[in-house]
Amino acid sequence: MFWTVVDSPIDPLLLVGDESGLRELAMAPHSPPDDAVRDDDALAGAAAQLEEYFAGERTRFDLPLTPVGTPFQLRVWAELREIPYGGTTTYGRIATDLGQPTASRAVGLANGRNPIAVIVPCHRVIGSDGSLTGFGGGLDRKRWLLEHERRVLAEVAGEPVAAGLW
Repeated sequence: MFWTVVDSPIDPLLLVGDESGLRELAMAPHSPPDDAVRDDDALAGAAAQLEEYFAGERTRFDLPLTPVGTPFQLRVWAELREIPYGGTTTYGRIATDLGQPTASRAVGLANGRNPIAVIVPCHRVIGSDGSLTGFGGGLDRKRWLLEHERRVLAEVAGEPVAAGLW
């Protein structure tokens, strides 16, 4: 396995991958796995796409991902990747989309265990009442990510940029 650290507006991000793809994106505080070696070149593609995302130049990631999880978690994480840039959804909506409308709590647990934050956009999941809910990176980072995406979309559309949505 390989690792690198990418600077970002929400603090340094640890990327961990292998020959098959990106396995983890961790927010500070973090430390690389003991069995991984630093290899900035091996993860340069992921680092470049993250830099483009934070610069407002990328709205969708195109990377091979190899998260490790249960079959249910993998289904939830795949569903997260379908949430449009700048959009939000709820745990209940994801459960319904998965054909398990009573599984919103299980969806929340899977969302919380997402090992590839930002790229697998778990930050786009909010409470059913529209409030910000838990985020492994903290609510300040979640708020920043959501407002960043809305700001980029507003700028592209030539609309005024709304501040402080949450």
